[in-house]
Formats: sequence, structure tokens, C-alpha cells
Amino acid sequence: MLKIRDLFFIFGVMACTIFAACTHSTEAGNTAPKEVIATDDASDFVVITEVVPDALLEIRYYSTYNFIGTRIDGYNEPTALLTREAADSLRVVSDELKEQGYRLKIYDAYRPQMAVDHFVRWGADLADTLMKAYFYPDLIKDVLFDRGYIARRSGHSRGSTVDLTLFDMNTEKEVDMGGTFDWFGPESHPDFGGNPETGQYTGKCNSPQGRTITPEQFENRMILRRAMLRHGFKPYDEEWWHFTLKNEPYPDTYFTFPVKQL
Repeated sequence: MLKIRDLFFIFGVMACTIFAACTHSTEAGNTAPKEVIATDDASDFVVITEVVPDALLEIRYYSTYNFIGTRIDGYNEPTALLTREAADSLRVVSDELKEQGYRLKIYDAYRPQMAVDHFVRWGADLADTLMKAYFYPDLIKDVLFDRGYIARRSGHSRGSTVDLTLFDMNTEKEVDMGGTFDWFGPESHPDFGGNPETGQYTGKCNSPQGRTITPEQFENRMILRRAMLRHGFKPYDEEWWHFTLKNEPYPDTYFTFPVKQL
């Protein structure tokens, strides 16, 4: 049973989606739940690598290589956590992809509320554009709130969302997905260059800067997507790397404990 140590807090329909760097998630366009639970209870969480021992970790928000350029609040250790249910499903994904010569590489999983608060503060500081050239060169920072790139709640804080890619065991390199994690723009959309529902490459790329993706890069995205969908995860229309467990155990709970070894 979930032990609720904090008070309940109420918020209505919020004029925001979860941040593009995985803060704007599949909640976009839905009515926010009337009652949301905040808690620091980590009893139903596990360390991903203890359940999925083949997974590789590159926890971007523990490092300085992220869209802000500093370590994000709440990332106390370079580890990744998920609810037990999400981690168990991810293990099955990993086992399937390992037979195809791949390992999973995790960029982010559970994200504490204090990290989302850090994103919001950064978004309000228009002078801080340290990492613009690497993650949002096509955007002026003052549009981030209006376009829904930053919000006050993230699906990651519910504990069953993961950001990941593939690692090729033969080449010993990260698989080329035709775009980097946390890129703000249409190039990150699963339908960039093709139809993710059919897996067909079309070459249609709606990049304002004329960027494209190759058939191989599109197929690499689809390999990850198909495996995740087969084993209980749902995708997100804005980011090829972002997946949430369909039957997430805590759909109305936003956890507050920091990311560290349990």
C-alpha cells in the first residue's frame, strides 16, 4: 500500500503540458486530475539496473550535459529509478532487444518534483541560454511556456515513465536515431520522416531548418518503439525516446524523494 506522508493538494485544469525535455508528456490536452497526491514514499520503487542488469545509464540530469547545463536539483546520484511495475515490464523489453543485439541505454526515469521546479525556474530566466546551441537553437527562450515546453508537473514524477535509446552490442556504440535526447523541435517527433503506426519511412520531415532523417535512422527509432509498445508501454507524440507504462500504478501521485540508490 502507498503510504501518504504529505498533505493532498488540489489543482484544476492547468494550462500546461509536461516539458518538452520529457516534461510535456502524454498528459497534454487532458483534463488534470482534481486531486493529486504528493509523497516522499519510495517503497514501491526499484533501481532499474537491479531489475534490468543489462541496462546502461547515462543520467543526463546528474551531469552538466543537458538543456540547462548544470546538475538538476534532486539528482543526488547517477542512478535511475522506476516503480516496480514499470521496471518489470522494461526487463521484458530488454530481454527481447538483447536477442536482436541491443541493450537499453537510460537517460532519465523517475524525476522528483524538485527537478521539475528547477526546470520552471530556468525557463523563467530568459538570460540563461547556456545550452541553446545544443538543444534548442531554433527557439527563442521566451516561447517555452507559451508552447508548453515547460510546466509545473511531469509524468516522470509519477514514477513509470522512462527516456531511453538503444546501444548496439556489435559496434559498441549508441544507435543512430537521427537526433539527440532532449532536442526541442519537430525533429524529435516519432512521425518525423515516417509513419510510426505502420513503421513506414516516408521522408516527410517538417523541419523549419530543412533537417532530415534517413530510412535507417527512422527504422532504429521504430525498433525501440515496437519493443516498448509490445510490452505495455505507450509512446509520446513529441519525443521518440519517451515511454510511459500504460497501466501506471500511480496516475495521480507526484513523488518528491530525490534520485539516489534505494
